[in-house]
Amino acid sequence: MATVSTRHRFINLVQSALLLGLMAMIAWASMTAVVGAEVGLLLAFGMVAGLIFAPNLPQDFLLSAYQAERITGRDAPGLVAGIAELARRADLPRAPKLYRVSSPLPNAFAMGSPEDSTICVTDGLLKLLDGRELVGVLAHEVGHIANRDLWIMGLADVMSRLVSLASWLGQFLLLLNLPLIFAGEVYVPWHIVALLIFAPTLMALVQLGLSRTREYDADRAAAELTGDPEGLMRALSKLERRVGRFWEEIFLPGRRIPVPSLLRTHPSTESRIVRLRELTALATPHYPAISDMSYKPRLPSFLPPKFHRYGIYW
Repeated sequence: MATVSTRHRFINLVQSALLLGLMAMIAWASMTAVVGAEVGLLLAFGMVAGLIFAPNLPQDFLLSAYQAERITGRDAPGLVAGIAELARRADLPRAPKLYRVSSPLPNAFAMGSPEDSTICVTDGLLKLLDGRELVGVLAHEVGHIANRDLWIMGLADVMSRLVSLASWLGQFLLLLNLPLIFAGEVYVPWHIVALLIFAPTLMALVQLGLSRTREYDADRAAAELTGDPEGLMRALSKLERRVGRFWEEIFLPGRRIPVPSLLRTHPSTESRIVRLRELTALATPHYPAISDMSYKPRLPSFLPPKFHRYGIYW
């Protein structure tokens, strides 16, 4: 398993580096075309500096927005102890804090850095998965934290926002100068116009590709941390049955909407399970099994809708 994992990790690392490099090139070309190299460099430096020196601002904001509640060792000793063990195996400086979000949709997501991280799980996820499956999902999130995927995707998001800003600003300036362009007093190269129009779309596709690569790496990390790829495979299958076809059953019952792989934030469940199955034959539980991590929230997960002047939301 170690040889296979090392090879795949190296391939994913190279892919991530190439995709980030491509995103940086697109962002630099877009900003330079609109505001010049000096101003573009200052804007990029400011946004990246904010990502580096204030990494917990989005974390605190999201916890407040989701009205997340902390899960302590008193609430779920097995769950909190299991997170601590996964963090130890992943060599994290501190175990992630665990929060519960009142939502019937099964989901889990991580925030922060290896030094200060948070994992949120919904009531729907806690009710859907058994202990073994929950271990796999939480190990997947710990893998994201250990690999610094959250910072990498944050950097990718910053570059995407820079490109979108440059595109909107450039198109606005083009509209203002249309009379001069038609009069022949101002010449704008067509490759600049094409860059401003298509750069955001190209950037989004590259960012989606980067996201899929990091998901594969987190799956592999989960298999390593638990020595049990089967647990994550079972969890993915359950989540696919519960969530993956939700909208299709509402709008097109009995039919499956094929989503192009280029437009996915996550790889397809089938491809993830295939890769995990490749590790199953080589996997050995080199760590002791993590005991009972099941936890059933005390509160009902399906909350009544709240009313807002712009509509109804949960």
